Amino acid sequence: MKKIISYLLLLLFFTSYGQKKYPQNYFRSPLDIPIILAGTFGELRNNHFHAGIDIKTQRKTGFKVYAAADGYVSRIKVSLWGYGKALYITHPNGYTTVYAHLKKYGKGIEEYVKKIQYKKESYQTGNIYLNPHQLPVKKGQIVAFTGATGGFVAPHLHYEFRDTKTEHIINPMFFGIVPKDTKAPLFQKLMAYPLNEDARINQSNRKTIIPFKNLGNNNYKTNSITASGLIGFGVNVFDRQDEANNKNGIYSLEMHVNGKRVYYHNVETFSFSESKFINLLIDYPYFATYKNRLQKTHKVAKNKLHFYKNLVDNGKITIENGLNYTVKIMATDFKGNTATLKIPIIGKESNVLFSAKKDTTAYKIIAKNFQKFSKENVTVAFPKNTFYKDIFLDIDVKEKVAIIHKPTVPLDKKFTLTFMTDNLTTKEKKHVYIANINNKKYPRYQRTIKKKNKIYTTTKTLGKYTLLFDYQKPTINLSSFKNKQWISNNNYLTVKIYDTESGIKNYRATIDGKWILMEYNLKKKLLTYNFKDKKLTETRHIFKIIVSDNVGNTNSVSATFYRKEK
Repeated sequence: MKKIISYLLLLLFFTSYGQKKYPQNYFRSPLDIPIILAGTFGELRNNHFHAGIDIKTQRKTGFKVYAAADGYVSRIKVSLWGYGKALYITHPNGYTTVYAHLKKYGKGIEEYVKKIQYKKESYQTGNIYLNPHQLPVKKGQIVAFTGATGGFVAPHLHYEFRDTKTEHIINPMFFGIVPKDTKAPLFQKLMAYPLNEDARINQSNRKTIIPFKNLGNNNYKTNSITASGLIGFGVNVFDRQDEANNKNGIYSLEMHVNGKRVYYHNVETFSFSESKFINLLIDYPYFATYKNRLQKTHKVAKNKLHFYKNLVDNGKITIENGLNYTVKIMATDFKGNTATLKIPIIGKESNVLFSAKKDTTAYKIIAKNFQKFSKENVTVAFPKNTFYKDIFLDIDVKEKVAIIHKPTVPLDKKFTLTFMTDNLTTKEKKHVYIANINNKKYPRYQRTIKKKNKIYTTTKTLGKYTLLFDYQKPTINLSSFKNKQWISNNNYLTVKIYDTESGIKNYRATIDGKWILMEYNLKKKLLTYNFKDKKLTETRHIFKIIVSDNVGNTNSVSATFYRKEK
């Protein structure tokens, strides 16, 4: 009981200490609706940690977004993917708040952005950097409206805090954005890892799933396991808040061995440059195979994450013959709710009943060296330190498919994959592209660079690649009007565009020969023009749109419409 009380006091100390480091009651909520989260800070995502919190917007768009404090708009970016429409506000106390996936910007900001879009004749703006005098804002000022821009995302507000000088991202909950949460995290899976050739777990030198029971009151326990040598663990665990069923990330993970803490990390802050090392925190091969993330409670080589605290032997446990051990893994959310998984271990040397298969495929990678391999018409080149460790790879070409091992190995850098195209006709060369076919049903276009007798791409994903050919033009459908139709009552002009092969690369729309801003909803495949952007003085107008795909196939549609401004 004393140990539990001591642990809770220590947890409260660290939480209150973290809050004291950051200003309290300085920033207001960015929304007027209740804060219910769809995603937490540091949550495990594909190839990165979540850099903010995702605030639910009741499955709707258009809620007012307020400046969290006085400051100035320091950066704006509009893009089809990623953050979509994003706004960055720098504050005088050394922090920057970020608001993303916006529907549109607030008064003054919206006009500023559209002016740039019309000047560039592009929906996507790239990064727009501003000085403190251009767009100052006051706390509580409406700076935007919530949306669902930036790819295939549901309506929500992505909200971040950054240190202005270092660009390090900080958990917004330290600034007072804390939803109601009385629920402890939930353990879903436990994996045990032999960490060298001599280690054994239940008479096996393979990683092993260990079953456990839920004892209630946020306590879990396995049956006794036998082990020897150097071992480690990994857990699949998530958290839920009171008013949402989303499987959110936890705040901290720690492990004790016989009462001594040997592993601890939390997601208070991290940098964008280290976010990629998530692939070394998790069991990446297991995730790539089963889409299930196991967080390791031991640190592996080349892992440069900085949020570990006072590790003992990097969280790796040496089990000696004849000794007993009690391992406790504790997962905690930001509010201090904790779940504990207890693992009794009996130190027992044993012969191997189940052994891991050794990887001795044909191509050995020395991580520190540049290496290049060729087979048939395919060449693959790995720069120095593409891999985190030396490894054997399977590289083959079968039925015109380049097999570059399996997508179960995380990479630190991109490699180059080249296909020779000497045997293709001129027409085929024009329409060819490289596709990732790890998912056979949905081939994925890879950015393809074409030379005279070869094409190549760069990627961080191993697996299967092939050459595909796209001879189809993109499809264009006028969805809001027909040719020669009066549309005086329409507020918007909409067009549906899509491409089933290599995908759409760009589009350009004009009215009477002048470029117009059409916003692209990727999920709905819909382009939308707001008639409020430009006042039309005549009644007869010609609308034209040109759409190109990634291999250069182009389609265009022209139509006449009539409109009388009110």
